[in-house]
Amino acid sequence: MTGAITLLRADITTVEADAIVNAANSSLLGGGGVDGAIHRRGGPEILAECRELRRTRFPDGLPPGDAVATTAGRLPARWVIHTVGPVFSATDDRSAVLASAYRRSLEVAEGLGAASVVFPAISAGVYGWPADSAARIAVETVRESRYAGAVSFALFGDAMLREFVRAVG
Repeated sequence: MTGAITLLRADITTVEADAIVNAANSSLLGGGGVDGAIHRRGGPEILAECRELRRTRFPDGLPPGDAVATTAGRLPARWVIHTVGPVFSATDDRSAVLASAYRRSLEVAEGLGAASVVFPAISAGVYGWPADSAARIAVETVRESRYAGAVSFALFGDAMLREFVRAVG
C-alpha cells in the first residue's frame, strides 16, 4: 500500500522523479496541456518511442484507462508513463476508467522498478472532469494500490491543489 502522498504546486515537467505520468490522448503523439508540455520539454526521444508503440503494440491508440512507458528524454525523470483518462460525461459514469488510469500507471511504474511517481490531475483539464471528483478518485485509487514507492501529485493551479488537499484529508 502506498505511503504518504505528497502534493506539489508545480509544473510536472520540472519535478524530479523516477517516473512522471503523462495525461496523454489515445494517439500518444502529443497534444495540449500536460501532454503537449511533456512532449515539448522531453524532446524528440519521447515522440520517437510513442510512434514505435503506435506502430507495434497500439496501432489503434492507447485505450482509455491503460498505461505504457517510454523514455523521459530531457525531463528530470527516467521514464514517462503515458495514460489516457476518460472524457467526463454527466450521463455516463466513467469513474472506473479514471481509476484504472491511475492503477495501471502504478502497475507500470512497479514493473519498471520506479521508486517514485509524479502524477498530474488526469482528465481534470480539457477532458472536463470536475476537480473535486478527479482529486477524490486519484487519491482513493493511489491509496488502495499495492505500489510501495513514493507518490506525488504535481498540480498546476491553486484551485486544483486545494481539491487534492481536501481529498488527502
